[in-house]
Amino acid sequence: MDWLERMNNALDYIEDHLDNEIDYKKLAQTALCSEYHFSRMFSALSGISLSEYIRRRRLTLAAFELQKSDIRIVDLGVKYGYDSADSFSRAFQKTLGLKPSEARNKGIQLKAFPKISFQISIKGDIEMEYRIENLDFELKLIGKGFPVKTSKAFKTIPTLWNTAKKDGFMQKLIDMSWENPKCTLESLLGVCGKEAAITDEEFTYFMGIRYDGNVPSDMESIVISHSTWVVFPNIVEAWKRLYSEWLPTSSYELADFPCIECYYPPKHKPKHELWVPVVSKED
Repeated sequence: MDWLERMNNALDYIEDHLDNEIDYKKLAQTALCSEYHFSRMFSALSGISLSEYIRRRRLTLAAFELQKSDIRIVDLGVKYGYDSADSFSRAFQKTLGLKPSEARNKGIQLKAFPKISFQISIKGDIEMEYRIENLDFELKLIGKGFPVKTSKAFKTIPTLWNTAKKDGFMQKLIDMSWENPKCTLESLLGVCGKEAAITDEEFTYFMGIRYDGNVPSDMESIVISHSTWVVFPNIVEAWKRLYSEWLPTSSYELADFPCIECYYPPKHKPKHELWVPVVSKED
């Protein structure tokens, strides 16, 4: 079963569970994908967040039912996962542009959001540089975590680093780093989701360094124990092309660990790199 078929199987799973609870762990398993990475991959490929896609599909089906049945609006809302008629009506109007009661009128114009499908788009006209790194030790990182809305990550994360530079937190990290170098991850690090999995709407961005000493009272620590990483120069470009271009044609799968953004000192080339945890498809 190839990568494209697995992703479309995940879409089928969503479609089969629109009128009941969607188990996101099973959804990721259907795609044979890391639960950690599935929602981010979905958004990168489709251009819409996973939760928003599910919301649109559910409300589309709800509109169809309003047209062809006399089901009560409150019952319809419960069927598609809403706690009350008011919350259902607000979501319905925000997404489809009219109230549920208005959708019952024959001849009224409705919006429909169809099921999507993933297809291969042949690219590859611009090469992607990467290397494989193997780490034979646990990464103990210290720093601080900050909540980030997934949809605004590319704007929010640079702002977090600018703030850290102004308030002295960045310099504190720099002063503590490079004391006992073990690998090329001896720099400022941004861990994209220190929790078990990135949620669809928000994740915790952990700003820190690799450090083996005692944890300062104003910081926290996390440990990442994974050995094989694929490393790309240019973080922004790597994020844009990782899921749609590199992953489908590689011999690797994404591992269930967070990606790490590595920001190097001045004059270092490249300026920054994206470290992505992977496992070989042959393992």
